[in-house]
Amino acid sequence: MVVHEVSSFDSFKSISKVNKIVVVDFHATWCGPCKAISPLFEKLSNEDKFSGIFFAKVDVDAVPQVAQEYGIRAMPTFISIKDEEKFGEVVGANPPAVQKLLSDALAAL
Repeated sequence: MVVHEVSSFDSFKSISKVNKIVVVDFHATWCGPCKAISPLFEKLSNEDKFSGIFFAKVDVDAVPQVAQEYGIRAMPTFISIKDEEKFGEVVGANPPAVQKLLSDALAAL
């Protein structure tokens, strides 16, 4: 799998409708911790065990409407969405917590 950069609110809504499980990395280009954890998120997206999860990234400055919709106040924030409803969240660059978020999302498939 690959991490998909979301460029608009409409494309995000479409992604949420089409995919059963979506995990989103809310980030900003100026955010140091975001840059630090991004390679891990990319690596995890390529693991076979997570192939049923759609991985997305949202730049909070480029697509603020999506960030507002989910109440994002800190970067990075990772959320999991199942059937268009948020069901998990990790705030901060915490690799074990992100891996648990993904494992929980996998269990929800």
